Amino acid sequence: MTSLAPVPFARKDLIAAFAVILIWAMNFVALKMGLKSFTPLQLAAARFILSAFPMVLLIRPPTVGFRWVMGYGLLQGAGQFGLLILALKVGMTAALAPVVMQMQVFVTALLGAILLGETLGRPLKIGLACAALGLSCLAINALAPDSSSTVTLAGIVLTLLAASSWAGSNIVVRKLQARGAPYKPLSLVVWGSVISALCLTALSLLVDAPADRWRWTEAPWEVWLWVVYVSWIGNVVSFWLWTSLLGRYAANRVAPFSFGVPVLGILAGTLILHETVTLWQWIGGALVMLALLVVVRGGMSARRQ
Repeated sequence: MTSLAPVPFARKDLIAAFAVILIWAMNFVALKMGLKSFTPLQLAAARFILSAFPMVLLIRPPTVGFRWVMGYGLLQGAGQFGLLILALKVGMTAALAPVVMQMQVFVTALLGAILLGETLGRPLKIGLACAALGLSCLAINALAPDSSSTVTLAGIVLTLLAASSWAGSNIVVRKLQARGAPYKPLSLVVWGSVISALCLTALSLLVDAPADRWRWTEAPWEVWLWVVYVSWIGNVVSFWLWTSLLGRYAANRVAPFSFGVPVLGILAGTLILHETVTLWQWIGGALVMLALLVVVRGGMSARRQ
């Protein structure tokens, strides 16, 4: 049985794919810049307030039930981005954050096996072992008594929890797909952002010190530009481009482009923010990337059989 040759990427779609990975890599730099004038909870709340408005006035709520929208919003907002921004504040660099966040691939697979009965294939098991070694290298670097690294164990743990929350939101989407629930992905993202914004704003009012509650009013215009970037370009524009690609090409051809995010993230962190990547961090990051490569290559080989 012969298989049809894959349709080659059009030039405009290649440009769109590279634009997405550049946008996503710059998200981490934007969040770091935002933390100069915002508390972590304020920055997370601002991101989702701007992501929701004015889109929420133009897009109808998804017809999947409020509990699904709330679950997605809480996992993606308070979970993924709230914890990630806190990690960037207490001990994670913009260069390494995109590498550690890629652990969501493995957490998604584990949750899929536990909650959805999905199978853990041999490439995934090898990838998990390789990723565990990579994280061990990052932990060793953070715990070294003579380490001058700005990456701390708390930062690594919080970033892993953020990746786990991202994985949880992936499971919500998979559950919706398994139920055959008709919905528009952009609608879920926009209205989930409303839930995220309300939750994070409430947490900021409860947790942030009274003296810090109005810090955002003193933020300079260039910091607000970074917040607008991470809200509209880093979320709405990149999501629209990415889903457009998934609508024209097979997922297994589009997904590998995301490998560029950690690479560009490291370059952006070192060149723009002048962050230092230690030898242990290079080794740990390389092992995590190798783990992802094993999983993606294994999945592509399985589809060809």
